[in-house]
Amino acid sequence: MDSPQPLAIITGGGRGIGRGISIRLASEGYKILLTYNSDSFSAEETVDEIRSNGSDAVALKIDCTVPSEILLLSEHPWCKGGIDVLILNHGAYNRISAYELTDEILRKSMEVNFFGAFGVWNSIKEHLLEEARIVAIGSQLGIRGSPHGADYSASKAALHAWARSLAQDIGTSGKRVNVVAPGYVDTAILAGDTNEKRNQRELEVPLKRIGQPSDIAGVVAFLCGPDSAYITGAVIHVNGGLYLP
Repeated sequence: MDSPQPLAIITGGGRGIGRGISIRLASEGYKILLTYNSDSFSAEETVDEIRSNGSDAVALKIDCTVPSEILLLSEHPWCKGGIDVLILNHGAYNRISAYELTDEILRKSMEVNFFGAFGVWNSIKEHLLEEARIVAIGSQLGIRGSPHGADYSASKAALHAWARSLAQDIGTSGKRVNVVAPGYVDTAILAGDTNEKRNQRELEVPLKRIGQPSDIAGVVAFLCGPDSAYITGAVIHVNGGLYLP
Protein backbone atom coordinates (compact mmCIF):
# COMPACT_ATOMS: atom_id res chain seq x y z
CA MET A 1 0.00 0.00 0.00
CA ASP A 2 1.32 3.44 -0.92
CA SER A 3 2.09 5.82 1.94
CA PRO A 4 -0.20 8.85 2.21
CA GLN A 5 1.16 12.02 0.65
CA PRO A 6 2.73 14.22 3.35
CA LEU A 7 1.09 17.58 4.05
CA ALA A 8 2.82 20.95 4.29
CA ILE A 9 1.00 24.06 5.49
CA ILE A 10 2.51 27.39 4.46
CA THR A 11 0.95 30.56 5.85
CA GLY A 12 1.27 33.44 3.43
CA GLY A 13 2.18 30.81 0.86
CA GLY A 14 0.83 32.48 -2.26
CA ARG A 15 3.48 35.05 -3.05
CA GLY A 16 7.04 36.11 -2.36
CA ILE A 17 9.03 33.84 -0.07
CA GLY A 18 5.90 31.83 0.71
CA ARG A 19 5.29 31.11 -2.96
CA GLY A 20 8.88 29.93 -3.37
CA ILE A 21 8.49 27.61 -0.39
CA SER A 22 5.15 26.26 -1.61
CA ILE A 23 6.51 25.41 -5.04
CA ARG A 24 9.72 23.89 -3.66
CA LEU A 25 7.98 21.67 -1.09
CA ALA A 26 5.47 20.55 -3.73
CA SER A 27 8.43 19.44 -5.85
CA GLU A 28 9.68 17.49 -2.81
CA GLY A 29 6.47 15.43 -2.76
CA TYR A 30 4.24 17.35 -0.35
CA LYS A 31 0.67 18.32 -0.94
CA ILE A 32 0.36 22.00 -0.15
CA LEU A 33 -2.22 23.85 1.90
CA LEU A 34 -1.32 27.51 1.63
CA THR A 35 -3.05 30.42 3.29
CA TYR A 36 -3.46 33.98 2.12
CA ASN A 37 -5.15 37.07 3.51
CA SER A 38 -5.96 39.36 0.59
CA ASP A 39 -4.11 38.45 -2.62
CA SER A 40 -6.35 35.72 -4.00
CA PHE A 41 -4.93 36.08 -7.51
CA SER A 42 -1.37 35.21 -6.45
CA ALA A 43 -2.58 32.39 -4.20
CA GLU A 44 -4.61 30.73 -6.97
CA GLU A 45 -1.78 31.28 -9.45
CA THR A 46 0.57 29.43 -7.10
CA VAL A 47 -1.93 26.61 -6.64
CA ASP A 48 -2.39 26.33 -10.41
CA GLU A 49 1.37 26.12 -10.97
CA ILE A 50 1.74 23.38 -8.35
CA ARG A 51 -1.13 21.40 -9.84
CA SER A 52 0.22 21.79 -13.36
CA ASN A 53 3.40 20.10 -12.15
CA GLY A 54 1.46 17.11 -10.86
CA SER A 55 1.14 17.88 -7.15
CA ASP A 56 -1.95 18.63 -5.08
CA ALA A 57 -2.55 22.07 -3.58
CA VAL A 58 -5.30 24.23 -2.17
CA ALA A 59 -5.45 27.87 -1.05
CA LEU A 60 -7.40 28.93 2.04
CA LYS A 61 -8.26 32.55 2.79
CA ILE A 62 -7.69 33.33 6.45
CA ASP A 63 -6.56 36.25 8.54
CA CYS A 64 -4.00 34.83 10.96
CA THR A 65 -4.91 37.46 13.56
CA VAL A 66 -8.55 36.33 13.78
CA PRO A 67 -9.11 33.18 15.90
CA SER A 68 -12.37 32.25 14.17
CA GLU A 69 -10.59 32.28 10.79
CA ILE A 70 -7.63 30.29 12.07
CA LEU A 71 -10.19 27.72 13.17
CA LEU A 72 -11.08 27.23 9.49
CA LEU A 73 -7.52 25.98 8.98
CA SER A 74 -7.61 23.52 11.86
CA GLU A 75 -10.96 22.18 10.63
CA HIS A 76 -9.79 21.59 7.08
CA PRO A 77 -10.03 17.86 6.21
CA TRP A 78 -6.38 17.73 5.15
CA CYS A 79 -5.25 18.96 8.58
CA LYS A 80 -7.35 16.38 10.37
CA GLY A 81 -5.42 13.70 8.50
CA GLY A 82 -2.17 14.85 10.12
CA ILE A 83 0.33 17.62 9.38
CA ASP A 84 3.94 16.81 8.51
CA VAL A 85 5.28 20.34 7.99
CA LEU A 86 4.20 23.77 9.23
CA ILE A 87 5.81 26.87 7.74
CA LEU A 88 4.95 30.09 9.60
CA ASN A 89 5.69 32.59 6.86
CA HIS A 90 2.99 35.26 6.85
CA GLY A 91 3.95 38.75 7.95
CA ALA A 92 3.66 42.50 7.54
CA TYR A 93 6.31 45.22 7.32
CA ASN A 94 6.09 48.96 7.94
CA ARG A 95 8.81 51.36 6.89
CA ILE A 96 8.80 53.91 9.69
CA SER A 97 11.52 55.41 11.85
CA ALA A 98 11.92 54.10 15.39
CA TYR A 99 11.40 57.65 16.67
CA GLU A 100 8.04 57.99 14.91
CA LEU A 101 6.78 54.53 15.87
CA THR A 102 3.36 54.57 17.54
CA ASP A 103 1.78 52.19 20.01
CA GLU A 104 -0.84 51.24 17.42
CA ILE A 105 1.70 50.32 14.74
CA LEU A 106 3.81 48.31 17.19
CA ARG A 107 0.79 46.39 18.47
CA LYS A 108 -0.36 45.60 14.93
CA SER A 109 3.07 44.29 13.93
CA MET A 110 3.22 42.08 17.00
CA GLU A 111 -0.33 40.88 16.33
CA VAL A 112 0.46 39.80 12.77
CA ASN A 113 4.08 38.68 12.90
CA PHE A 114 4.19 37.07 16.33
CA PHE A 115 0.75 36.43 17.78
CA GLY A 116 -0.54 35.35 14.36
CA ALA A 117 2.18 32.70 14.13
CA PHE A 118 1.49 31.54 17.68
CA GLY A 119 -2.25 31.45 16.96
CA VAL A 120 -1.81 29.20 13.93
CA TRP A 121 0.48 26.85 15.86
CA ASN A 122 -1.86 26.77 18.85
CA SER A 123 -4.88 25.98 16.69
CA ILE A 124 -3.38 23.07 14.74
CA LYS A 125 -0.81 21.65 17.18
CA GLU A 126 -2.96 18.61 17.96
CA HIS A 127 -2.88 17.66 14.26
CA LEU A 128 0.93 17.75 13.99
CA LEU A 129 2.39 14.30 13.47
CA GLU A 130 4.96 12.86 15.87
CA GLU A 131 7.99 13.93 13.84
CA ALA A 132 6.53 17.12 12.39
CA ARG A 133 8.86 19.89 11.27
CA ILE A 134 8.06 23.53 12.02
CA VAL A 135 9.92 26.38 10.37
CA ALA A 136 9.29 30.02 11.25
CA ILE A 137 10.39 32.64 8.74
CA GLY A 138 12.09 35.29 10.84
CA SER A 139 14.46 38.04 9.74
CA GLN A 140 17.98 39.29 10.19
CA LEU A 141 16.28 42.42 11.58
CA GLY A 142 15.00 40.31 14.47
CA ILE A 143 18.61 40.17 15.66
CA ARG A 144 20.33 43.28 14.37
CA GLY A 145 17.38 45.70 14.57
CA SER A 146 16.49 48.46 12.13
CA PRO A 147 16.17 52.26 12.40
CA HIS A 148 13.17 52.18 10.06
CA GLY A 149 11.54 48.93 11.17
CA ALA A 150 11.69 48.74 14.96
CA ASP A 151 8.20 47.25 15.19
CA TYR A 152 9.02 44.56 12.61
CA SER A 153 12.36 43.84 14.27
CA ALA A 154 10.72 43.46 17.68
CA SER A 155 8.03 41.14 16.35
CA LYS A 156 10.56 38.93 14.58
CA ALA A 157 12.78 38.84 17.67
CA ALA A 158 9.77 37.59 19.63
CA LEU A 159 9.13 34.97 16.94
CA HIS A 160 12.76 33.79 17.12
CA ALA A 161 12.69 33.48 20.91
CA TRP A 162 9.34 31.67 20.95
CA ALA A 163 10.40 29.21 18.25
CA ARG A 164 13.65 28.37 20.03
CA SER A 165 11.79 27.90 23.31
CA LEU A 166 9.22 25.70 21.59
CA ALA A 167 12.01 23.57 20.11
CA GLN A 168 13.31 22.85 23.60
CA ASP A 169 9.83 22.07 24.89
CA ILE A 170 8.62 19.65 22.22
CA GLY A 171 11.89 18.11 21.11
CA THR A 172 11.33 15.04 23.27
CA SER A 173 8.24 14.24 21.18
CA GLY A 174 10.33 14.08 18.01
CA LYS A 175 9.14 17.37 16.57
CA ARG A 176 11.69 19.91 15.35
CA VAL A 177 11.40 23.70 15.28
CA ASN A 178 13.79 26.02 13.46
CA VAL A 179 13.94 29.58 12.19
CA VAL A 180 15.14 30.85 8.83
CA ALA A 181 16.21 34.50 8.97
CA PRO A 182 16.44 36.05 5.48
CA GLY A 183 18.31 39.18 4.53
CA TYR A 184 17.43 41.17 1.41
CA VAL A 185 15.04 39.11 -0.72
CA ASP A 186 13.43 40.13 -4.00
CA THR A 187 9.84 40.42 -2.76
CA ALA A 188 7.20 43.12 -2.35
CA ILE A 189 9.14 44.68 0.54
CA LEU A 190 11.82 45.81 -1.90
CA ALA A 191 9.44 46.56 -4.78
CA GLY A 192 9.52 50.29 -4.09
CA ASP A 193 13.31 50.54 -4.33
CA THR A 194 14.79 52.80 -6.96
CA ASN A 195 17.50 51.33 -9.16
CA GLU A 196 20.02 53.29 -7.13
CA LYS A 197 18.73 51.85 -3.85
CA ARG A 198 18.72 48.32 -5.25
CA ASN A 199 22.31 48.73 -6.46
CA GLN A 200 23.26 50.00 -3.02
CA ARG A 201 21.74 46.93 -1.39
CA GLU A 202 23.62 44.64 -3.77
CA LEU A 203 26.90 46.34 -2.92
CA GLU A 204 26.26 45.76 0.79
CA VAL A 205 25.98 42.01 0.29
CA PRO A 206 29.29 40.10 0.03
CA LEU A 207 27.75 37.83 -2.64
CA LYS A 208 26.77 41.00 -4.54
CA ARG A 209 23.16 40.12 -5.25
CA ILE A 210 19.70 40.32 -3.76
CA GLY A 211 18.37 36.98 -2.57
CA GLN A 212 15.57 35.18 -4.39
CA PRO A 213 12.62 33.34 -2.79
CA SER A 214 14.16 30.11 -4.09
CA ASP A 215 17.26 30.77 -1.96
CA ILE A 216 15.10 30.75 1.16
CA ALA A 217 12.97 27.85 -0.05
CA GLY A 218 16.01 25.62 -0.50
CA VAL A 219 17.03 26.06 3.13
CA VAL A 220 13.46 25.48 4.31
CA ALA A 221 13.33 22.27 2.26
CA PHE A 222 16.56 21.13 3.92
CA LEU A 223 15.10 21.78 7.38
CA CYS A 224 12.04 19.74 6.43
CA GLY A 225 14.09 16.82 5.16
CA PRO A 226 16.00 13.91 6.70
CA ASP A 227 19.45 15.50 6.36
CA SER A 228 18.55 18.01 9.10
CA ALA A 229 17.30 15.37 11.53
CA TYR A 230 19.65 16.58 14.30
CA ILE A 231 18.92 20.30 13.91
CA THR A 232 16.36 22.01 16.12
CA GLY A 233 16.19 25.37 17.87
CA ALA A 234 18.46 26.93 15.25
CA VAL A 235 18.22 30.35 13.64
CA ILE A 236 19.74 29.95 10.18
CA HIS A 237 20.77 33.15 8.42
CA VAL A 238 20.27 33.24 4.66
CA ASN A 239 21.55 36.64 3.63
CA GLY A 240 24.51 36.31 1.29
CA GLY A 241 26.88 37.31 4.07
CA LEU A 242 25.14 40.63 4.74
CA TYR A 243 24.92 39.94 8.45
CA LEU A 244 27.08 37.45 10.32
CA PRO A 245 25.98 37.10 13.96
